[in-house]
Amino acid sequence: MWKQARIGHMDASQPEYIEIRKNRDGQDRPFIAGTRVRVQDVVFYHDRLGQAAEEIVRGLPHLTLAQVHGALAYYFENRQAVWDCIREDEAYVEALKKELTGTSVIVNGLSSDAADSQVPS
Repeated sequence: MWKQARIGHMDASQPEYIEIRKNRDGQDRPFIAGTRVRVQDVVFYHDRLGQAAEEIVRGLPHLTLAQVHGALAYYFENRQAVWDCIREDEAYVEALKKELTGTSVIVNGLSSDAADSQVPS
């Protein structure tokens, strides 16, 4: 889990914060090593919610600041690939929504209940 680097006369150890694993759909995705947190989850907090690394750690307290910075470093070095993953996952969710629309009594019932709860009485 640690990379060894030789710097002058010193040994410096650098942890590898990112590991590539399969998601539930069998696609390779970068995760923070030893966690279920995807790099794209950290990117969501950082880019879409505008949170700094310290704020992300407050929201995901099982992560260290170094892990969040590692995820962000991976993202900055692989921005296009991470955004490709995000777009693929968003397209997958939209396809599931379309597939479920009109085919599930439970989904339709939940949609109706949600709509009814929005109507003022």
